[in-house]
Amino acid sequence: MTARRSPADRSPAGRSPSDRSPADRSPARRSSARLSPSRLGPRDVLHVGSAGLRSRPVRVVLSALGIAIGIATMIAVVGISASSKAQLMRQLDQLGTNMLVATPGESMFSGEKVTLPESATGMVGRIEGVEDVGATGLIKESVRRSEKIPEDETGGISVQAATEGLLKTLRGSVASGRWLNAASGRYPAVVLGHVAAARLGIATPGSQVWIGGRYFTVTGILAPLPLAPEIERSALIGWEGAKKHLRFDGHPTSLYERSTDASVAQVRSLMAPTIDPKSPENVLITDPSTALRTKAATEGAFNGLLLGLGGIALLVGGVGVANTMIISVLERRYEIGLRRSMGATRGQIRIQFVTESLMLSALGGLAGIALGSAATGVYAAIGQMPWTVPLWAVGGGFGATLVIGTVAGLYPAVRAARLSPTLALHAA
Repeated sequence: MTARRSPADRSPAGRSPSDRSPADRSPARRSSARLSPSRLGPRDVLHVGSAGLRSRPVRVVLSALGIAIGIATMIAVVGISASSKAQLMRQLDQLGTNMLVATPGESMFSGEKVTLPESATGMVGRIEGVEDVGATGLIKESVRRSEKIPEDETGGISVQAATEGLLKTLRGSVASGRWLNAASGRYPAVVLGHVAAARLGIATPGSQVWIGGRYFTVTGILAPLPLAPEIERSALIGWEGAKKHLRFDGHPTSLYERSTDASVAQVRSLMAPTIDPKSPENVLITDPSTALRTKAATEGAFNGLLLGLGGIALLVGGVGVANTMIISVLERRYEIGLRRSMGATRGQIRIQFVTESLMLSALGGLAGIALGSAATGVYAAIGQMPWTVPLWAVGGGFGATLVIGTVAGLYPAVRAARLSPTLALHAA
């Protein structure tokens, strides 16, 4: 007697397995019935990746601190160098690169220092393209606050005669008081460079200083002159006043000229023959702006060393992130096993921990960029410089943190993905 099949023994379609068609029993049909793991969207990846960060905030802060220090060091080094260079270029733009200075050289035959002719200023002023001319003449006297101070205590300050057009040629300005003019230049009046005034302890005009056996009244104090540091350390007296009161011989020792930008090369080639037609080789022509350009070009020469130190700090921070992620894997074995048992694949576990490492490094990178930019801003404000942080430094620093985060999270992620679900749940 044959037993009848109950409805429960039949297939969902009401047919027994023996009644199914060959298409129903094919491998493709059976494989379509298997379960496939769901995919994680970007939002899901960020959610599971930030779960470990949200649950351990103190550890996150300490781990990100190493990354932040490394990035802050690199940003600050590049930013401070860029700010200093921008300040130098600003000074070059303001002061110009069209000034030349003529000074006496040494005779090729006697080896003695030659002198420039008294008419050198007028002759250079007649060269085509020259706009302004000024000159100084060194006087063998010392400047002191009073006659009671020994003569050998000069403080590194020189006494020089100066023409009226000198300040305009240098594109300088008077910080306080007035510059020498046709009237004051004939009397015992003196204008101090700002370094000379500081060394003499004079802050305002009206004081008197002792020069050549008599007192001279300070009528002005100059502002800084980056292109003429020798003027900053000088006590300047009018050309005629120096002849009258200090026995100045009238021969200039430095002749400054300003020309149009287009005629700088031509004027440079004509200055020496104009000043000394017989022996032009005895006249030295220099460009003061070369010093600033060289300084701007060499700005950041030690940046490589400092950036290397910042890179080491960044690597140490990366090791800290890797260590934090390994500890996190060990502490969260139960979570990993539970997720695997609920269908999470090894790839999803790897993505979770790599994402967590990336987010941890990114937080440190953002904090480092903020700290480095703030340090550059403070330095620029103190030095009265333009605040400059190159975008390539910010982008490169943040990119470095992402690379460090990826490398630091690979091993912990692989280790987490290899955990057996059953062993992880049993160990927990």
